[in-house]
Amino acid sequence: MWHSIPLTMFWFVYFGSLGIFYPYFSLYLRENAGLTGTEVGLILAISPFVGMVAQPFWGQLADRTGKRGLLLALLTLGTAAGYCVLGIANGFWAIVIATAALALVGTAVLPMMMSVSLAILRNAGQYAFGRVRVWGTIGYFILVLVFPSLLAMAGAPVGTNAFNVSQPGLGLMFPMTAALVFIAGLIAFSLPKGGVVGLRAARDDWRELARNRVFLRFLVFALVAHFFMHGPLWLFPLFVRSRGGDLSTIRNMWIVMLLLEIPLVLSTGSGLKRLGARGLLGVGVLVGGLRWLLSALSADDAVLLAVQALHGVTVVGLNLGSPLYLDVVAPEKLRSTAQSILSMVGAGIAAISDRIQRFGGLACRSWRHRSTLFALRRRCHRVRRIDLVDLADRVAVRPQH
Repeated sequence: MWHSIPLTMFWFVYFGSLGIFYPYFSLYLRENAGLTGTEVGLILAISPFVGMVAQPFWGQLADRTGKRGLLLALLTLGTAAGYCVLGIANGFWAIVIATAALALVGTAVLPMMMSVSLAILRNAGQYAFGRVRVWGTIGYFILVLVFPSLLAMAGAPVGTNAFNVSQPGLGLMFPMTAALVFIAGLIAFSLPKGGVVGLRAARDDWRELARNRVFLRFLVFALVAHFFMHGPLWLFPLFVRSRGGDLSTIRNMWIVMLLLEIPLVLSTGSGLKRLGARGLLGVGVLVGGLRWLLSALSADDAVLLAVQALHGVTVVGLNLGSPLYLDVVAPEKLRSTAQSILSMVGAGIAAISDRIQRFGGLACRSWRHRSTLFALRRRCHRVRRIDLVDLADRVAVRPQH
């Protein structure tokens, strides 16, 4: 279908930008910006904190006006501007302000992308979303792969006051990310705006979600699951550096993560049909816990590299299974609000709690030691005691096709 072409392009370009920013931001803060461990932890908590307010606001605005596609385009362009501002911020408080400004719009893009995509592909079959979404992973993979080479070609180090900087030019990731996000914003203007995408909700329709017990139980599951899963990826660059790795090592880790993720995302429809929402969610959470447990225990770099292949299972099971399940239980007219609330709970409340506890000074002050991922090992044992699979059984109803 013709309307899936700009949607696919949007996923490809926007996720390509994340492939530049996401794997290296914490490394930039710690080394290039020269921030302390406590400062890094506070900055990483700002985005989910601001998103807790911003995401439901933008979701409600989209549902009330029905202009989901237009809002997605405007939010994406605002995010591009936010990356530009963050790139020129110098010093802790300037980075704090710039990060908060970026989060006001940037945290709403992903849940809005999901709600618009599921609306556009509503009648395209159960395999359509996976075939579109996989191009986001491919874009992410390509930029993770080529970004270190782009830095080497640019050959223009930025100023830094950090000691032992592995990549002095890492600040160039901000204008590169902003450029790709800007292109994605322009693409978003060509997305369909009528039909299911343009459904409007009345003022008090949001109360339907508040009375939906299945929706509320699922939010509890999402809160617990994301609490244990958020944070490790943000700290992962520092962990790799503590073992003597550099930018290329981090890139290689991400290559292994994404090589399995691509075929798994492509087969999302098959996984949903065979396992159901319960199966996807349960497998995603348990495999994610196993991944960080093995990472904490591994003393061999080759084993650590191989373990990262489990990343793709968690992405499909939890990160894609959650919004796909939510799209089944939430009313269509409240699609954006529901996805925004899910993001608020998972990427907001859970992420703040996780990052304050894990990043609040101790982890980054001792980032040259392995204490951080050993803490993750203790958390994995706690995941077993909570028995997230049983919780998923209670909230996940197998979608009917």
